[in-house]
Amino acid sequence: MAQTLLALDNGTQSVRALLFDRDGQLLFCSQVKFDPVYYAPQPGYAEQSAQYYWDCLVQAVQGLWRQGAHSAEIVAVTLTTQRATVVPVDREGRALRPAITWLDQREANSLPPMPLYWRLGFSLARATESVKYLCQQAEANWLMENEPEMMRKMHKFLLLSGYLTHRLTGKFRDAVASQVGFLPFDYRRQDWARSWDWRWQAIRLRREHLPDLVPAGQRLGEITAEAARVTGIPQGLPLIAAGADKACEVLGSGCLEPHLGALSFGTTATINTIRSNYVEATPLLPPYPAPVPGHYCTEIQTFRGFWMVNWFRKEFGAGDMAQAMQDDVPVEVLFDRHLQVTPAGNMGLMLQPFWSPGVREPGREAKGALIGFGDVHGRSHVYRAIVEGLMYSLRNGRERIEKRAKTRMTSLRASGGGAQSDAVVQIAADIFGLPVERPHTHETSGLGAAICAAVGMGMYPDFPSAVQHMTHVSVTVLPDAEHQALYNQLFSRVYQPLYARLRPLYREIRAITGYPR
Repeated sequence: MAQTLLALDNGTQSVRALLFDRDGQLLFCSQVKFDPVYYAPQPGYAEQSAQYYWDCLVQAVQGLWRQGAHSAEIVAVTLTTQRATVVPVDREGRALRPAITWLDQREANSLPPMPLYWRLGFSLARATESVKYLCQQAEANWLMENEPEMMRKMHKFLLLSGYLTHRLTGKFRDAVASQVGFLPFDYRRQDWARSWDWRWQAIRLRREHLPDLVPAGQRLGEITAEAARVTGIPQGLPLIAAGADKACEVLGSGCLEPHLGALSFGTTATINTIRSNYVEATPLLPPYPAPVPGHYCTEIQTFRGFWMVNWFRKEFGAGDMAQAMQDDVPVEVLFDRHLQVTPAGNMGLMLQPFWSPGVREPGREAKGALIGFGDVHGRSHVYRAIVEGLMYSLRNGRERIEKRAKTRMTSLRASGGGAQSDAVVQIAADIFGLPVERPHTHETSGLGAAICAAVGMGMYPDFPSAVQHMTHVSVTVLPDAEHQALYNQLFSRVYQPLYARLRPLYREIRAITGYPR
């Protein structure tokens, strides 16, 4: 009988149930899209019902059986989710309030008091602003300030991955590589901070509020009778720890060596590598745990990256959507035509994609910018500016990683929704000046989780063996030399100086309008 691996992938836009074989081939996929992705009870808020996430996961799994998948062939289940979405629960694992998603922008106002010796240490390390940002952004601090009664009732403070793990196994456990968020987590040691660590004073949580952590490839628990009843997953199957979706994407793309860069063209666009040594690609911002025990993800993010494509569709895409319906094709096909009718370099129209402020680079005052408008530019040029601007931003991230890690990237692997476009991948190759490879499946986060399950079940002796057998390259796109030369000049002479030149103006805008806070 065939042995298959069930990966549950709860992303930002949807949840997918994915069935892989031991060679990494996707056999079945069942997707349930979130509608809406989140609720905003107040401006800047982004919440979703935790029960809704579970209900959608159940629907996605049930969709596999309707497609003809055989549950008897599944040997293990694994889970990967969106990052930094939190769910406070009671002793039975019931959510006490809606989940606060990673898109939420609320901040705590009354910050925890810190001892003088810690404040002096932060000042000497030039980390005062970073620690202040952590305290402001920590959901636990906001909840203690605004919902203290709920916090007194709380038994566990879980990430979405921990909440779904409890729904599947009845255990308050979570994967080490899912710990991405404003938590008292020691990223260097990849464990909860030691009792004397400053993080416990900066974030209003205690150790007993947090789940037990399990390394990738080890058991989180077994599928309970109740979870089996509602999902159809056989009772008793092991749930194997994996990691957060971005980390699993790197693994599922086959980027296990630091010279292989992983591009993720998703809601948050990232460039990432996996390495065994601790490297802060951005000083004072730790690398996230990789779904390989003892390894780190040196990730640079462009917040709301390919979310900009959704923005373009909403604000400028009515004609494209109507034409797509008439032609019975996905609207993304028409978006690709915008890239085909505009030249490399976009006749000088450039975008700085800082739609959401960062922590250090870009700073919290940052805004987006379009420069170089002329009467030759139209809607297609705006779309190309979005794509090229994201690639410039990611290339800048690549150079920061290479400088900090002292390792050159020799090729890139692209995944995520945007990577399904041949035109987008070609632009990436031209701007980076490197070969860009597309994995054999665009479900790389689910595949990365399945790799963890394969190692955990002994199908392969270690992660390198599993990656070698389960990841494959389908297409390699080489840079166009003429386009590469043009982009090199635009990147070095225009894009790189742009933020420094505009930063004082962003600060003035913030001072005058109060936006962003």
